[in-house]
Amino acid sequence: MNVADKIVEILEAENIRDVFGIPGEQIMPLYKALSTSNINHVLTRHEQAAAHAADGYYRSTQKVGVCIATASPGALNFTMALACAFKDNIPILVLTGDNELKYRNSDFFQSTPQQEIFKNITQESYNPLNGTEAVYCLRASLFALKNNPKGPIHINLSKDILLSEDFQDFDLCYLCEDDLSNISKAQELIDGASRPLLILGAGAISQRENIERIAKKYKMPVTTTFHAKGIISEHDDINLGLVGIRSTPRAKYAFDNADCIIALGIKASERTLPTLPDNLIHVNINKDVLVGEYPIHGKVEDFLSNIKFGEVDWLDEILEVGNAIEIEGLDEDLKPQAAINEILNKFKDNIIASDAGSHTTWTALLKKSTKPGQLLFSGGLAPMGYGLPAAIGAAIASGEKIVVINGDGDFQMNLQELATLKENNLDVIVFILNNSEFGIIRQWEETFYGMAPYQVKLKNPDFTKLAASYGIDAVRVDNLDDLKLLLEKNLTGPLVVEVVVESEDIPLPKS
Repeated sequence: MNVADKIVEILEAENIRDVFGIPGEQIMPLYKALSTSNINHVLTRHEQAAAHAADGYYRSTQKVGVCIATASPGALNFTMALACAFKDNIPILVLTGDNELKYRNSDFFQSTPQQEIFKNITQESYNPLNGTEAVYCLRASLFALKNNPKGPIHINLSKDILLSEDFQDFDLCYLCEDDLSNISKAQELIDGASRPLLILGAGAISQRENIERIAKKYKMPVTTTFHAKGIISEHDDINLGLVGIRSTPRAKYAFDNADCIIALGIKASERTLPTLPDNLIHVNINKDVLVGEYPIHGKVEDFLSNIKFGEVDWLDEILEVGNAIEIEGLDEDLKPQAAINEILNKFKDNIIASDAGSHTTWTALLKKSTKPGQLLFSGGLAPMGYGLPAAIGAAIASGEKIVVINGDGDFQMNLQELATLKENNLDVIVFILNNSEFGIIRQWEETFYGMAPYQVKLKNPDFTKLAASYGIDAVRVDNLDDLKLLLEKNLTGPLVVEVVVESEDIPLPKS
């Protein structure tokens, strides 16, 4: 058995069922081991898509995603997708091949300092120098990804190390650091509060049932970040909706009037906390993102087990605030928001994968999630091209029907993954909202720079013929009535639907 065989054996033992990637010379020993394993390898057509697919795999099911690439030409194609996952703290195992150790830090063919490049966009970037280190790094990485998930972890594997039969394997005693020293101060703040508010982030999803029990027992209002939508059903009155830059009226009222804000598993970005309240209790396993006067470095589970709550009585006051978000154009033929509204009404219980651009804003505003992981989008970095590969990852992870809402611009960033979609015969329906422009950039040019549209108009291909060239059924609609008629059918994927829409501005966030 060589190191490559051992790596695959460990992945199988850790219940890794699917991986995404593209083979190449330096990573070939690992692919030889995979070829005789029980692990399902999904061949993508671009490495960026492989990492986005691993990202969507996790976001939809909370199961660790894995992506694999060969040395520099392959590995460096990961960077955009890994930066996206890193910004959103998505745990992905990233395995890259490399030239033999003797060529490290040289000008040898296809050699670059991969660890140095990856270390700023991963939770950890390992560069093992022998077989024992490689096996140890894998075990440590899998433990951290499952128990202390802060983002992607990268292991750079030289071809000679993968082929080496000289290695040892050790059981790990690996504990997550934490600091619960502020628990007593937090308890005092909670005890004295009559208007507490919970803000839930993706780091709280594992405690979904416990949090819902606490919130309902004590009538404690809840708001969420984008990535925690559905942690409590958005149809439940106790969930006030999104907080921050796209806040609902009720969530904004609660945030402005709370005397204790308990933020569980959130990354306190400017999109979630445009102002930093002095009554903020912030719990996160990643100490680097903690803010406020009551930072608690630890798991949400440990915090909840050490804190006592009491019943509060201000939910009825909050519910008196109207929570409707007025969105114009929902019945106009054919505004993007009208099309998206009809799509979401049809697929209200399905996982929706969005991308980057104006359609993402409409989708986030209109989508009501009943459980976590029902809205996948590229979050803090927002690279174009996320939607289709993320949907592929989600479909493979969940086995469910996945719906993609794309713009025409970002769809073309990774359209080659239609081949992956067809090859795996996935039940994925891709809606392409075609307004022949980079709409949000055009809006920014006009609104903030007072300029005429510049370099934003797109001369698009015939998307239905493009899909057909991959063997995928496709249809085009250009009015609201035809879209409604189409959505009355029992649609199954692989399917591409081009929806020709008008140019439209998104609503700007209100302060």
